[in-house]
Amino acid sequence: METPVCETEVEIKNADGLHMRPAMQFVDVANRFKCAVTVRSGQTEADGKSIMQMSMLAATVGTKLKIKAEGADATQLVEAIRELVEVELFGEPPPEK
Repeated sequence: METPVCETEVEIKNADGLHMRPAMQFVDVANRFKCAVTVRSGQTEADGKSIMQMSMLAATVGTKLKIKAEGADATQLVEAIRELVEVELFGEPPPEK
């Protein structure tokens, strides 16, 4: 039996990007699930459950992150992360226009 895999791409839409507080929110959401999650920004890849690795992504507003979840609850994790990043904007304001 194959391990379920779910992949998506999300865009950082909050004004200050993926600084420490949003990175911690990302990690907190990811850790609610059993599946493994990797996050890629350009050539840099991080464990989505590690605050140290996520902070190294240095993702600013407009950065697109590729998310790959592997495990039984992969689809649920991807949907929760998409909600946090693109809908809730980590609870922060969008950039000024």
